[in-house]
Amino acid sequence: MSTKKTIGVGVISLGWMGRLHARSYRSLSERFPELGVEATLVAAADPVKEAQRAAVEDLGFQRAYADYHELLADPEVEVVSICSPNFLHAEIALAAIDTGKPFWIEKPMGVNVEQARAVTLAAEKAGLVTAVGFNYRHTPAIEYMRELVRTGQLGRITNIRAWLIADYNSSPLGPLTWRASREKAGTGVVPDLMSHGADLAQYIIGRIASVTAVTDTFITERPIPTKMGFGHSGFEIGDEVGPVENEDYVSMLVRFDNGVIGTLESSRVSVGPRAEYVVEVYGTKGSARWNFERLNELEVCIGVDGGPTHGYTRAMANPAWGEWHRYQPAIGTSMGFDDMKSIEAAQFIQSVLTGEQLAPSAADAWCAAEVDEAVVASAADGQWHDVPRVEGRTTFDA
Repeated sequence: MSTKKTIGVGVISLGWMGRLHARSYRSLSERFPELGVEATLVAAADPVKEAQRAAVEDLGFQRAYADYHELLADPEVEVVSICSPNFLHAEIALAAIDTGKPFWIEKPMGVNVEQARAVTLAAEKAGLVTAVGFNYRHTPAIEYMRELVRTGQLGRITNIRAWLIADYNSSPLGPLTWRASREKAGTGVVPDLMSHGADLAQYIIGRIASVTAVTDTFITERPIPTKMGFGHSGFEIGDEVGPVENEDYVSMLVRFDNGVIGTLESSRVSVGPRAEYVVEVYGTKGSARWNFERLNELEVCIGVDGGPTHGYTRAMANPAWGEWHRYQPAIGTSMGFDDMKSIEAAQFIQSVLTGEQLAPSAADAWCAAEVDEAVVASAADGQWHDVPRVEGRTTFDA
């Protein structure tokens, strides 16, 4: 008989990310046995009938609801994952807070900074721990890069470069989805990809204090879908087109509280890069660089005069880096994107069990939203904009 504590899970919206949350919860007992927890998939909520069927028959949920309010009212649901489209995030998070249930939410936490602020302050007032889907933090190579920075092994950090360049919207025949709507997505690539870049930069270096930025929309109209898809695929389009209401591209300069300078760039329409998410950190004693497309590698150079072979060493993920040891038996065997989400699930559940905010928090998401807001303001007037400080339990500087 198992002596593990069971915790009842509810997942709202069963698209790609909702299904990934479900798999992540199921992995906890194997990957993080010291938590002493067995996550039970109690209920899923999705208005689509096929998703409700899949929840029970394919994913192992005990039951499925069409209305997320029914899931939140279910007494056996103790924690909630919010994986709906962006425009529903704040509404659902506030409803979860009203029921006193801790939540793990995908970023951005709303379509504007006001929604992110409202959710954070409500969660703080209720005393709830939270988790936000800044999963790239949990990559073992990023954890080691942060250690190199925070322990001074790279010397005084002078500058950081980060770019998140993708091609998922590079075709002009890509459908006009909610992601192109100001009402439903807010801005475009800034919260979608650059919020990850801002969070990574802050996790490694510290708080971003001010920004100046430019944005542009390169594909100004797209075909309206005649059949909805799943994630970024499966859509069918007709001849009618509609306007793209937010930006495809952003480039920004940033200054950190500690004086470090950064250059950040993001695009959702670049032809070629599939998911080239790169972070480079430079210091007076060395540097390091990482590319998500080779997420299990880190290039490191320590020292300023290493002789005729001076340069980068390619290091492979290993048991000394983050949580790598939980997933693979030998150096050179790779972890993947899904593993980062299971680490996130573990941090969320550990936060719930201990009451200590360990997972990326709602306050972290609010902080990223403030960066986003400053970027949009700067792109409009061409000036430097300060990034306001936020209240609540941020974790990027812990």
